[in-house]
Amino acid sequence: MDRRIFLQGASAAALSASIPAAQAVPNPIRSKIIGLQVGAVSFVDEGVENALDTFQSDAAINTLFIATFTYGRGIAGRQVPGQPLPDHGKQAYDTDTFHGGCFTAVDLKYFADTPFKEFRAPDFGDYDVLQAVLPSAKKRGLRTVCWFEDVFRKDLPNIQELEEKELSGENAVTLCFNNPYYRAWLLGMSENWARSYDVDGIMWGSERQGAFSNMLAATHDRVVGEHVTCFCPYCVAKARVRGIDPDRARQGFLELRKFVVAAHQNQRPVDGYYVTLWRLMLRYPELLAWEMLWTDSLRETYAAIYEKIKSVKPSIQVGWHIWHNNSFNPIYRAEQDLAALAPHSDFLKIVMYHNCAGERMATYIDNVSSSIYADIPKQELLDFHYRVLDYQERGLAEIPFTGFSADYVYRETKRARDGLRGARTLLLPGIDVDIPTAENHSKCTPDGTREAVLAAFRGGADGVLISRKYSEMKLANLKAVGAAIGKLNLS
Repeated sequence: MDRRIFLQGASAAALSASIPAAQAVPNPIRSKIIGLQVGAVSFVDEGVENALDTFQSDAAINTLFIATFTYGRGIAGRQVPGQPLPDHGKQAYDTDTFHGGCFTAVDLKYFADTPFKEFRAPDFGDYDVLQAVLPSAKKRGLRTVCWFEDVFRKDLPNIQELEEKELSGENAVTLCFNNPYYRAWLLGMSENWARSYDVDGIMWGSERQGAFSNMLAATHDRVVGEHVTCFCPYCVAKARVRGIDPDRARQGFLELRKFVVAAHQNQRPVDGYYVTLWRLMLRYPELLAWEMLWTDSLRETYAAIYEKIKSVKPSIQVGWHIWHNNSFNPIYRAEQDLAALAPHSDFLKIVMYHNCAGERMATYIDNVSSSIYADIPKQELLDFHYRVLDYQERGLAEIPFTGFSADYVYRETKRARDGLRGARTLLLPGIDVDIPTAENHSKCTPDGTREAVLAAFRGGADGVLISRKYSEMKLANLKAVGAAIGKLNLS
């Protein structure tokens, strides 16, 4: 199947006012993908038919990205505790009942080569979200994509055998791409869905980065302690094959840690922070070599998942969720070489969350201004990032309260479209609809949502993916998505 027709051949016609949602039929003419991320809890709480009615009538959705596996609250579960409940679904939090795991049936024959076998989500008993949703979705002409992410917990049986090793030698909560048990689990999970269900696509995401960026806290997340991985035997052996001295790498990261600790204590080096960091990088080129070892291992994981799924059913479209850090950290962006990813990507969901971007960029600037860029005043540092990342938003004091504009979505979409020039990979910007922000920070609005969707298509998108999860979203903002799709004459 031509990748360009991903989710097109049977995409649903969005509904006119006179046609009930349940009578929607496929429209093979429409070519744009209007996707929505949704977890099992929404179908349990609201009912499959009612939820699908809302998706189609309010937002012209033609593709479901169902969270089929995660232990995180970002794409599964109800609203995050502490955030206002949306105007649909059960009006209660699930703080005491959310556990996570796999929300579909699991055939253990696909997991013979890994000790991690107990991961079925207990949240809804033996409920299988694909079994519950697929029949109705197909009747409506909706496509279905399994959406799973690289998020685990420490209390799972045998999970320690798959975990990364920190620089300290302790096990991390994250799993190692070079660990054969984790690789076998990822391939088993992919094959389980590809063989057991008539799905149209599978998307996987890993919101992580390598040891160098992690040591510098070059992320929009609030960093608690360091997370410098991976130094497990599998990574050490792979490094040696690549000609990297693991002992030199370890020593380099220990020296980098001293640099970061001193920076946090405002102990400015004689030649400043940026120059001193470069001195460390020149003395220990293994720092960047280890970073690229991690990045290449992630790309190899993409390729392995892609090839496994295609070997089972070539028509299943395979894609990846690219983390929001891509919009903030130039190092991470350099690692997201879209031309290198394209050969094993039928589609890419690249996060362009406009509203929460302001809050997140401000956090990123706070983080890196205490290490690598500690010589530079924060507003100047933000201006530098705007220049090198090629978009322009408001000042540091404002962006947590204003978010980013639709122009940011347009510029990021256009940049990604140019990066994929010549490839047949579909580009699906991830659009922010009510992603949680701090209480007094910017919130999504219908106008902002509509303009972000329009900007994505103006930038050359092949569709949009409404994110993070339906159980966070307000119906007015979902309707704004539908209004944008109608204005583009795609409904």
